[in-house]
Amino acid sequence: MKTTRIFVMAFALALLLPETAAAYVGPGAGFAIVSSFLALFLATLYSLIALVTWPIRQLIRLVRGRRAYGKAKVKRVVVIGLDGMDPKLAARFMKEGKLPNFAALRDKGTFAPLGTTCPPISPVAWSTFLTGVNPGKHNIYDFLARDPLSYQPLLSSVEIAKPKRTLRVGKYSIPLGRPQLKRLRKAKPFWHFLGEAGVFCSVIRVPITFPPEKFSGVLLSGMCVPDLKGSQGTFSFHTTKAAAAGERQSGVVIPLERRNGHFASHIPGPVNEMVQGGGELHVPFTARRLANDAGAEIEVDGQKFALKQGEYSDWTEIKFRSGLGFGAEGICRFYLKQVTPELEVYVTPVNINPRKPSLPISHPLTYSIYLSKLFGPFATLGLAEDTWALNEDAIGDDAFLEQCYMNHAERENMFFDALKKTSQGLCACVWDTTDRVQHMFWRYMEEDHPALRNDGKDRHRYAGVIEDLYKRMDDLVGRTLKHLDDKTLLLVISDHGFASFARGINLNTWLLENGYLKLKAGRSGSGDWFADVDWSRTRAYAMGLNGIYINQQGRESHGIVPENEAAQLKKELCARIVGLKDPQNGRAGVTEVWENQSVYSGPYRENSPDLIIGYAGGYRASWDCVMGRVAGAVFDDNTKAWSGDHCIDARLVPGILFSNKKISGDDPAIVDMAPTILNLFGLPKPPHFDGKPLTVTV
Repeated sequence: MKTTRIFVMAFALALLLPETAAAYVGPGAGFAIVSSFLALFLATLYSLIALVTWPIRQLIRLVRGRRAYGKAKVKRVVVIGLDGMDPKLAARFMKEGKLPNFAALRDKGTFAPLGTTCPPISPVAWSTFLTGVNPGKHNIYDFLARDPLSYQPLLSSVEIAKPKRTLRVGKYSIPLGRPQLKRLRKAKPFWHFLGEAGVFCSVIRVPITFPPEKFSGVLLSGMCVPDLKGSQGTFSFHTTKAAAAGERQSGVVIPLERRNGHFASHIPGPVNEMVQGGGELHVPFTARRLANDAGAEIEVDGQKFALKQGEYSDWTEIKFRSGLGFGAEGICRFYLKQVTPELEVYVTPVNINPRKPSLPISHPLTYSIYLSKLFGPFATLGLAEDTWALNEDAIGDDAFLEQCYMNHAERENMFFDALKKTSQGLCACVWDTTDRVQHMFWRYMEEDHPALRNDGKDRHRYAGVIEDLYKRMDDLVGRTLKHLDDKTLLLVISDHGFASFARGINLNTWLLENGYLKLKAGRSGSGDWFADVDWSRTRAYAMGLNGIYINQQGRESHGIVPENEAAQLKKELCARIVGLKDPQNGRAGVTEVWENQSVYSGPYRENSPDLIIGYAGGYRASWDCVMGRVAGAVFDDNTKAWSGDHCIDARLVPGILFSNKKISGDDPAIVDMAPTILNLFGLPKPPHFDGKPLTVTV
């Protein structure tokens, strides 16, 4: 089969990588200084074994393949995931004749709204897509989960701990192995069932697939892959402007200091835990204005390149050196925001280098190496489009759009390569561009959005950005259709739709004002993550984008609500929060509040929020509320560039379902996609699945 060429080529490429490159720091993980070396060693070993056993595996695959496709109704299923694509906007643009390829799918095949999850948050919905079950069975309810012992946020998808053993060499402590990764998303992805039956799968950047799981196919992890610092994306912004240094939301501002005709700064990296108290590793760089202020020359890690104002560099490999010849390698882009009067340089979060991965970001280990050798370096960060850099004005609208479409182009290369090599089986790829651009440019679709008041921007210049986004996706679909035959089913899906985010609601402030949450004596508000909350008197608190938790005895470390009183408190909160009125306009900001047992079932329901908030269109949890702050008014304007959202009442933001075949079934939902695809390959629906197979006319 063609797919085996991937492994043979990857083996050859892996042998060309002798350098030691290693490190990864995650929340509480420490610095795994030799992890990259081990990853590449294992990749090389795997490739060698794959090459030696290739004839045997080919024979087994041939036999299994004939058996696997014997009951299949299709030869191949291609899934294009367009995160956040909205059915109302798609219908509008099709009606206006702007999306001819989507319209052709609608007319000859299928177009329908696709039910999402409660809440309609990307990691929740995509986890349901790949497992075919509700969140109570896959354990993902938000980007964040709460630690009931500390009341602090945790990543919902993965836990990262230090390697179990280290080697002492003088002042150095070298980890013997990788960080310990514990995947928190439960339930088996549907492509594992396909692989077990002999159906080959190519899976590219589907969210919540980090760390990658072994199965019969290739996979590149998507959303929730960290950067080299172990965060979900920390940019750096470098400026000559005085007194600008300091922390920013998801970023840091670092001075450019004048030195002998140039300016010096550094890129922050992971903490060096090889040395006790070693502190944060840095990679220094210099910037020098070119003649006539035509741009700037950047010199970093032995590399030198010139940038014009408003220009990005290519991906640049950098190494954070930690001693004994070891280091943490990553890739980043530089962007020259301004030359005069202040020199300003933005640097993307430092991504894990796909050519020398410090942690496994693909299956097999060689797959990311293969892709990087084929197409060059590419973004590996799960949230690669830097929305917070735009929110914090480290980059502007044009620079953000360029970044989005550079990442999008990388994804297209990978997808069409996989499509070519997966002549039968499953080929699935998810693009994030549709989500990120709508988040940041929705404000230009509304005349009175708070984010545009008194900002002096040319609204008309960006008024067509989202329409252009949909046209680009239409073109992607058109080019894909040229690669399909009549035995291939195409599914174009999104995990949710979109709506305005003009007003924020801080339910922690409401809980304070109504006596459910208490602060420490003398405090009128709290800092981040409930810094000044008095847990000995607090009965409920809001955390994440859509959740409220009861401070329950025997569950939370300082719980005060007896278990036999929790049910009544939940009902009381539901009744009082539904219909919560915005004093600015009299509108209800909350349309529904669900108790967790009414929407979730399964062994992990106990990890869910006790109440799930369904916000009305135009509203969402405020930025303060999401950060665990008890401060300000209950309702306030959202003035950030992040002006569109979907973390609202799930009934208001369904996703989309397009297909080149007729699909019938009542109220199709994202939970139905896994059993439908299994059914098309002749496999029964697993008994634990919550979704139903839809009827596809093939």
